[in-house]
Amino acid sequence: MTALFALATSLLWGLADFGGGLLTRRTPALTVVVASQSVAVVVLGAIVVATGGFAEAGPRLWYAVAAGAVGPVAMLCFYKALALGPMGVVSPLGSLGVAVPVGIGLLLGERPGVLQFAGIAVAVAGIVLAGGPELRGAPVQRQAVLMTLVAAFGFGAVLALIAEASTTLTGLFLALFVQRVTNVAVGGAALWVSVGRGGRALPEDGGLRTVLRSLPALAFVGLADVAANGTYSIAAQTGPVHGGCHPRNVIGW
Repeated sequence: MTALFALATSLLWGLADFGGGLLTRRTPALTVVVASQSVAVVVLGAIVVATGGFAEAGPRLWYAVAAGAVGPVAMLCFYKALALGPMGVVSPLGSLGVAVPVGIGLLLGERPGVLQFAGIAVAVAGIVLAGGPELRGAPVQRQAVLMTLVAAFGFGAVLALIAEASTTLTGLFLALFVQRVTNVAVGGAALWVSVGRGGRALPEDGGLRTVLRSLPALAFVGLADVAANGTYSIAAQTGPVHGGCHPRNVIGW
């Protein structure tokens, strides 16, 4: 079952990343983050109320708050990198966030077997090889590489934090809700600062109308990302944290 949840996580995150990357071509990245996560907050809030998840509130939710603060930074860097560099480089490099949960798993005493070590090595080699042809093509901006590496570390940190934020299914719904509320708060504050400095909150072409037309896609990106976090957390609770490597390597666009 752990492998199935890990594969589901890979698929969901791949779809969310692909959809988010496409949306940022017309809509400012911060607006995509805030709008997509706002939809997730509404849906998760309804689920938490329906399942009585608020009864699971406890100190572990601070992990969810931390994940929510890191998440928007990682997503924004990732989307910005996609706008600056070729997808064939940004996507594989973004998967290097695997180092964070793998390292934490090792620190917590998890010891992978020979086959698991081999799997991790193959996955990392695949990441490098996937970006190789693109790196030999058109020059890649240094800023794109830097932003991708920051995003990778952030994604890995979110994975590790959300896996520690709950121990039950209802608690997981609450943790994901808290994470998304924090996402919207942090992303909204960043968007407000950006607009105050002369940045754009709406697309140049179509403005608010374009955002409204994109709501189904924004909702899909937000909900797919939430579902991916949930399936990863379940996988991490039923198997070793390092076992599946970073889910974003499987769907590499």
